[in-house]
Amino acid sequence: MTKDELNNCLEAAAAVFLRCFVLAVCLLLFSLVFYLAAGDWGYCIHSCWFDITRHEFTLMYYGLMAFMKIVAFLFFLLPYIAIKLILRKTEPRP
Repeated sequence: MTKDELNNCLEAAAAVFLRCFVLAVCLLLFSLVFYLAAGDWGYCIHSCWFDITRHEFTLMYYGLMAFMKIVAFLFFLLPYIAIKLILRKTEPRP
């Protein structure tokens, strides 16, 4: 594999990581809007299935949101930044 092919592959991987990060953030925002608009409905549905209080439902929701945010940053944004730093380091200097 030549250097140009490797750079093209890294650019493609960086583009995929960036798109995944944007989609994860959109999912987080959609989840927040859904919780704000229909949180009571979601609680009613889940409380029928499981014996949970409103407080427990809210804690689970915010715990899941924090987990999703950590995963988005750890698995999508940090690899994107690392690839971009590698590509910037390998660029020829004038």
